[in-house]
Amino acid sequence: MTVLRVEKPGLLTTVQDLGRPGHRAFGVPPSGALDRFALAAANRLVGNPEGAAGLECALNGPLLLALEPCLIAVTGADFTPCVNGGEIPLWTGVYLAAGERLSFSGRRGGARCYVAVAGGLAGKRWLGSLSTYLLVEKGGFDGRTLEAGDELELAGTPPRPLVSGRHLSRRLLPDYGREPVLAALPGPHYARLARASRTALWKSSFEVTRDADRMGFRLDGPQLEVTGRELLSLGLTMGAVQLPLGGQPILLMADHQTAGGYPVVVGVARAALPLAAQLLPGDRLSFAEVGLAEAQDAWRRLRRSLEEIA
Repeated sequence: MTVLRVEKPGLLTTVQDLGRPGHRAFGVPPSGALDRFALAAANRLVGNPEGAAGLECALNGPLLLALEPCLIAVTGADFTPCVNGGEIPLWTGVYLAAGERLSFSGRRGGARCYVAVAGGLAGKRWLGSLSTYLLVEKGGFDGRTLEAGDELELAGTPPRPLVSGRHLSRRLLPDYGREPVLAALPGPHYARLARASRTALWKSSFEVTRDADRMGFRLDGPQLEVTGRELLSLGLTMGAVQLPLGGQPILLMADHQTAGGYPVVVGVARAALPLAAQLLPGDRLSFAEVGLAEAQDAWRRLRRSLEEIA
């Protein structure tokens, strides 16, 4: 069933789910939503499985016309979502009648918002996922960003009854801050960092440069130094922080390269990745060292917050 028509696509709106794990050995990154927590929450709010496909909207949002009655939820960044010009709450299931329009009147904070629709969005599946991988034009809506005139179909029958008003309390949200502190664990090459560079890594803040996209964010801060011989290429993952020869780290995101030879000095904890996903060029971040048990506990707390959505 065709449920939404795109009247204005926004700057960078794509169909995303929770990604396509298991294909790194073939050079295919997981892709998927950068803020996986926000997409999973949006899906739960409309009664979908967490991994159903929705929209990821960067910097601003689209203008969508409801062709059929539907239940939606908008999560993640605050772009001031509105229905027929009236503001609606974030992190809440909202009913759209046929003929109503979902729009976004301005960014208040964050980089990416997510729109889920009860029944999930249909698209072209590639390697088991509907996530759009723009580099190879696969998945989602013909492997591209949305354009005016596109019509979005449901992947399945929406759950019945459609229950609006489900919401996620603000106390359960990740701490989306203006300058987030990202919990991180020492990486496989942390010992190669010079002593002064270890101190600088944990005590300094870094700026996200203009060289930032779904593959990763190049950071600008104190110059870090590593020692030792050149490395063989190794497998990489979202959240890995590489340190090239120039001494400025790169935080890898969902469309990251699957292997590389730069030292991996730290890895951002899974529960902190939603904070990283909401950063824009010019934003600042810092790292805080945590242990494995602490990182796992933080992830369990984040999972429990999703499970509070009945």
